[in-house]
Amino acid sequence: MTNPHTVVFDLGKVLLDFDYGKSARLFAARSKAGPEAVEKLINHSPLLYRFETGLMTREEFYREVAAATGFDGTLADFAPIFADIFEPIPPMVELQAALRKRGIPTFIFSNTNDLAIGHIRQKYPFFSQFDGYILSYEHGAMKPAAKLYEVVERETGRRGGEIIYLDDRAENVAAGAARGWRAILHESPPRTLAAIRAAGLDV
Repeated sequence: MTNPHTVVFDLGKVLLDFDYGKSARLFAARSKAGPEAVEKLINHSPLLYRFETGLMTREEFYREVAAATGFDGTLADFAPIFADIFEPIPPMVELQAALRKRGIPTFIFSNTNDLAIGHIRQKYPFFSQFDGYILSYEHGAMKPAAKLYEVVERETGRRGGEIIYLDDRAENVAAGAARGWRAILHESPPRTLAAIRAAGLDV
């Protein structure tokens, strides 16, 4: 079997936990809509899909959310409320650092948007320590679309069993496994670490 060469990390719920409810509560305090309505709008909605596939700019996203909720702030007010929803998952951040120390290339592969990434780059230094980033809004597609997995293979220069892929969503893992990747469903840091070691990486 091909030895693994590269480890590809999903971002949300793998390296960073997140809670859209935090944003929703802060938005609601400055909006005509309640927290539940706001969270429905900004989490797993058609509007968020358009933003995370690069079909709208941050300005357009802000304007649509503000119009739908009655949010009374500017884009400068909106950005931190929307993006400051993350907390690191220390064992997974430490895993990436250990892989990097061993000279194993690591990549981020995420369905996300430029407001979130801008915030993460500023707040979490570990984010700069990857060899590359495959981000949905930069490529006009979201996981589990095959197009985005093809970008990963192109950016990493690896295919099939050379790639270990960590993701918390079963449909995304299945799409990686279908390409022959060593795809691991992330359920907890200890299980993921054990699965990586079982795949042949001593970390």
